[in-house]
Amino acid sequence: MLQQDPGALVETVLQGGVIAYPTEAVYGLGCDPDNDEAIQKLLDLKQRPWQKGLILVASDFSQLTPYIDCSVLTEAQMQSAFDKWPGPFTFIMPKHPGLSSLLSGQFDSLAVRVSNHPGVQALCQALGKPIVSTSANLTGEEPALTPEEVIRQFDGKIDGLVAGSLGAEPKPSTIIDVISGKILR
Repeated sequence: MLQQDPGALVETVLQGGVIAYPTEAVYGLGCDPDNDEAIQKLLDLKQRPWQKGLILVASDFSQLTPYIDCSVLTEAQMQSAFDKWPGPFTFIMPKHPGLSSLLSGQFDSLAVRVSNHPGVQALCQALGKPIVSTSANLTGEEPALTPEEVIRQFDGKIDGLVAGSLGAEPKPSTIIDVISGKILR
């Protein structure tokens, strides 16, 4: 199950697999954001209600544009995100019309981040698009901080694991509503 090279798991993700990978602060579970079956599999594995929505992480902002509606954001609102990216900041942005509710949950918005983590960057560049990102843990449990913790919770249930180092962040990303500027987490 262990793979050092994020590029080696691209086909797994594109074929509907769910993988675990290191992020800025914790291990994440991810899948193809364009595959509802894969997203549902991830939600089932994590025991997470679809209504909560998920985060998309990308290597650059252009990967996120098919998923969000930039037309309703001001230049200043967009700049507030660009000022913090790439980095450990997740922004709530208006979702693109027709976006799967499995991604956005019960909301008319979507949580997105341009990561500065080298492994996430490499994975998203290899995929050519963002990846779903939610902490690698069963809902209500502590997020996995090591490959061993991922395996303990998800052995035989996920399709791949990128072994690597976490980033230097002490806690999961800060979440900011891009329209109001309010910090949500």
